[in-house]
Amino acid sequence: MAKPGIPKGTRDFSPVEVAKRQYIMSAIKHHFELFGFQPIETPSFENSDTLMGKYGEEGDRLIFKILNSGDYLKKATEDFLTNRDSGKLTSQISEKALRYDLTVPFARYVVQHQNDITFPFKRYQIQPVWRADNPQKGRFREFYQCDADVVGSTSLWQEVELVQLYDNVFSTLGLNGATIKINNRKILSGIAEVIGASDKLIDFTVALDKLDKIGEDGVKAEMLAKGLTEEAIEKVQPLFNFTGTINEKLDKLAELLAASEDGTKGVAELRFICDNVAAAGLGKSILDLDVTLARGLNYYTGAIFEVSAPKEVALGSIGGGGRYDDLTGIFGLKNMSGVGISFGLDRIYLVLEELGLFPETVTEGTKVLFTNFGEKEALYALKAINKLRKEGIKAELYPDAAKIGKQFQYADKRAIPFAVLTGETELADNTYTLKNLASGEQEVVTFEVLAERISWTL
Repeated sequence: MAKPGIPKGTRDFSPVEVAKRQYIMSAIKHHFELFGFQPIETPSFENSDTLMGKYGEEGDRLIFKILNSGDYLKKATEDFLTNRDSGKLTSQISEKALRYDLTVPFARYVVQHQNDITFPFKRYQIQPVWRADNPQKGRFREFYQCDADVVGSTSLWQEVELVQLYDNVFSTLGLNGATIKINNRKILSGIAEVIGASDKLIDFTVALDKLDKIGEDGVKAEMLAKGLTEEAIEKVQPLFNFTGTINEKLDKLAELLAASEDGTKGVAELRFICDNVAAAGLGKSILDLDVTLARGLNYYTGAIFEVSAPKEVALGSIGGGGRYDDLTGIFGLKNMSGVGISFGLDRIYLVLEELGLFPETVTEGTKVLFTNFGEKEALYALKAINKLRKEGIKAELYPDAAKIGKQFQYADKRAIPFAVLTGETELADNTYTLKNLASGEQEVVTFEVLAERISWTL
């Protein structure tokens, strides 16, 4: 019989890994709620028409489709089957898909429940998403997103607070030196306008966003392949080496985009956000204006964010987001602006692991194991265990009356520091024999002393 396995791009998590992941999620959730965000959850899968067409051509290809129940080929057109027309066939055999992110399902949620929501609505979600991507380090087909969004307000103070939210979470995790990169889609639209490529905006931004991956020559080649002219690419040249402070970059952009109303507005929005973040102050994170940042999702309309790990770690983004003025409009709810960010749990995990930033206490498990010498002794032990648990001490009873060596071996493999022996003598004297499994020392104690000794090491 073949050994069982799991699909490529998915993972099992050990108890230690789960504890570390929960540590990160707990820190993120804590700050979400400190900033006034409320939790919601949405289904793992949505109707296909809810998701398709919302992420651009590249995103649509990465959506996992779910085959219809039963005989899914029954309604398929014979011509589509014969000609292997997968595009048209898919809509006939698959009506649902796994969610690609949490933002589009959130937009659907807002429209569907708009009469029950108080706006501005601040929500957070911590749930898994799925993408049919090519698995590699830090990139999986199933992974968690941790999102915070506000809908029903156009105020740029939301963007200011979202930058602070990133910084607060990273400070709690001890993750210093993360770079919060910011740009604005209006600036990208303005650039496309002034170089005469407004009709190629999506192609232009998708290519520009790949600068750090394929380099200047690669971006230029892709732009040419997408139909941008040599003249237009020449005008873009300054963006490939756009340096200076945030204010210096904004001044350069203001000059470059003076003829573009959209671009000028984007510069003003960025200046407001960056000035107020600087005035409010950040902890150990860095805010930087990256004019090549495009975030290849079609629904962003204003500020866009992407967070890079500290320079010591060679990894992609660990977070991102932006402003989307039109997202709920595609579901029939007009004039509902929103802005949100996402934390990449899996990549943050890898960063903390590589930098050794997980506290030792995160993976601490059972503190004391009570050995089992039989039914009467086990019941006596269980009563003490219940008292310890009420005091917040992790304690457990070995389930079987096995040889004492086997029970100690179990405690050693579980890294449990203490064992308590409750045999006939202890039962008769109402005492406990406490054994330090690291030093081998043991003593006969009352319950009060037992609890005190174990509490010292918490």
